[in-house]
Amino acid sequence: MIQQLIDRYKRLRTERLLAQTYQHSYAFVGMGQHSLTNLYPVLHYLGVSLKYICVTSERKARLIERKFPHAKTTTSLDTILNDDEVKGIFVAASPSAHFSLASQILKNGKSLFIEKPPCQSLQELDALIDLQHIYGSPVVMVGLQKRYAPAVQILQKRLGKEHLISYDLHYLTGAYPEGSALLDLYIHPLDLVTYLFGPPEIIVCQQIAPASYILMLRHPHIVGTLELSTAYTWTNAEESLKVCTSSGVYRLSQMEELNFESKPSTIFGIPCEKVCSCNRIIEHIYSRNNFTPALPNNQIYFQGYFNEIQAFLDVVECRQKKDIMDMQSLRTVYETIAKI
Repeated sequence: MIQQLIDRYKRLRTERLLAQTYQHSYAFVGMGQHSLTNLYPVLHYLGVSLKYICVTSERKARLIERKFPHAKTTTSLDTILNDDEVKGIFVAASPSAHFSLASQILKNGKSLFIEKPPCQSLQELDALIDLQHIYGSPVVMVGLQKRYAPAVQILQKRLGKEHLISYDLHYLTGAYPEGSALLDLYIHPLDLVTYLFGPPEIIVCQQIAPASYILMLRHPHIVGTLELSTAYTWTNAEESLKVCTSSGVYRLSQMEELNFESKPSTIFGIPCEKVCSCNRIIEHIYSRNNFTPALPNNQIYFQGYFNEIQAFLDVVECRQKKDIMDMQSLRTVYETIAKI
């Protein structure tokens, strides 16, 4: 009896995964390491029909034809824009090309998923927002996947019930010579604190090394400090967030672990831990299981890539209401970057 229930559960789970497909045709512009390792696997898993893959290199196009035989390879964006069957376009090209590509796609009125950064300045962002309004692109989403990480989603809900005091964020990597650290890297932590705590006001901004900053930000209900630096190492890069509330401290590490440590009680303002020994109570809210090779334990999933792409597709195909990272919601982040 128990074995029959197990077999039935496994069968239904497999059938549910196989039935998870999308009806519209899509195109992808760009073929770099990031898209190959983080985005294309999600599209394949979700059963997305990629009708076109667009690149600028003829040599790369020939290689793509062998690796992705079911998609048409092209070096012309116009070929995709003129195809009415294509309802949405994914863009993960060189960041310097994103604004031009996004402008052309928005003028065509197709839905757009574009990796960060979508553009290089606040002025360009405003131009893209205007293009969406003028030409009526139904869905526009910027790929800032941290918002869609399961640990961040849980943390946001928990913080909504807390009295916030302060936070401390560290985003530490090695040297980044290939682009703008502010736009390519620090856009992630700046968007994360804006998402969790609201629009920030810069109190202190101190550059401590090339492309490295110490910031103090004031949000509507909390003040926080950030260390954003490329003066460390990629081998042991760090992304951590500590949030102090009246009831305790939340610690988020690398998007794969979220813990809460409650504060010891006090009597007439006297901390009990100073009077007698108290056991620390740590609640393990979320953690990646490194043993079981299931989807929720895959880095693509717990970093948020899976959920953000699924959210975009669901909105395009009218499976859920619009609740995504659009151009307008990124404006506060670009204002902050401009001030830095």
